[in-house]
Amino acid sequence: MDLDALTRTATDIPAIVPASELALGTGRTRRFIGAGHGAGVSYFFVDNEPGQGPDIHRHPYPETWVLLEGQARITIGDRTLDAVEGDTATAPAGAWHGFKNSGTGRLRVLCIHASDRIIQEWQDEPGVLDIPAADREDQ
Repeated sequence: MDLDALTRTATDIPAIVPASELALGTGRTRRFIGAGHGAGVSYFFVDNEPGQGPDIHRHPYPETWVLLEGQARITIGDRTLDAVEGDTATAPAGAWHGFKNSGTGRLRVLCIHASDRIIQEWQDEPGVLDIPAADREDQ
């Protein structure tokens, strides 16, 4: 047990991260990189229209999806799964995966990365993308 953690003051506790600081571009998707906030996980909060969703990619750690609203067709390796609001699915480390909004309304998904950074490789664009390293100005 980390006894120092028990004696931390309120000033040592990380602040709330406003959703507006996590927004990607002009869309409704948000990205949280845990490394910058003392967290051991990262996530995407995805809010997509019908037919939208990430293409096939993979990570060196598991990714878990929690469907908050809508329907998704999830691909993990050679399997295709249909998920609805309230469902949870996980892609194992190293597995090619992706999902698309397969419904007629919005799809809202919390995509949890079991890492304090996001490391991914797109199947159609070989080469590993390491976030936040890719966001740093010194790279």
